[in-house]
Amino acid sequence: MENIRVAIVGVGNCASSLVQGIHYYRHAPDEQSASCVGLLHPKIHSYAAGDIEIVAAIGVDARKVGTPLHQAVFAPPNNTKVFYDAFRCDDVTVAMGNVLDGVAEHMLAYPEHRRFLPADCPDASMDDVVKLFRETGAEILMNYLPVGSQRATEFYAECCLATGVSLINCIPVFIVSDPAWAKRFTDAGIPCAGDDIKAQVGATIVHRVLARLFAERGAKIDATYQLNTGGNTDFLNMLSQSRLESKRISKTDAVQSQL
Repeated sequence: MENIRVAIVGVGNCASSLVQGIHYYRHAPDEQSASCVGLLHPKIHSYAAGDIEIVAAIGVDARKVGTPLHQAVFAPPNNTKVFYDAFRCDDVTVAMGNVLDGVAEHMLAYPEHRRFLPADCPDASMDDVVKLFRETGAEILMNYLPVGSQRATEFYAECCLATGVSLINCIPVFIVSDPAWAKRFTDAGIPCAGDDIKAQVGATIVHRVLARLFAERGAKIDATYQLNTGGNTDFLNMLSQSRLESKRISKTDAVQSQL
């Protein structure tokens, strides 16, 4: 059985946790092992987490572009928990992407170790990304760009359509939820999933469960709110209210669907 060949765009904290997790679970004895704690589904059909192979990575940060993936996922400003670092990805070097609206202007006022540091090299063209997908044999693209990266996400969605690469849109920028984009993927016969993902036990899933609990216990919720407060580039990026519009819609819909 061949591995699932995945490309990543956005080598931030989420990508770091994903890459660490793939290698961590790849070395777990079996799906019944205590080492598989943390997986909702140890296997999907005949595939396990360790059967995912990262074949390409795209970023725009000077500390990551041009470096092996196993180094890039731990480079600043990434600060997610390091739970597994006994792996190497020498055959995957982070390629330069296209910045577009992926770096919020307000972040440039913060210290370099806390923010993105755009690489001083030309942006990748669509032809560059298409070539990368084809040369690496990527089957799926996982979009981990910063919240609010509408134009950048659309750029990579176009690259997927040009190559037949499936798209998993992990951020609240509406591609799969947009009828026009969804039709283009459907007409091309290319799978796409999203938009947005929930952390394993993050604020949104806890909010959803609490909202449902109140309803099940006969209580009526007049109002509810959720705060976005954290200590990484995701939350620094979201200080710009203009980048939050689609995220607010996504998270509000996620909670209201339980009421």
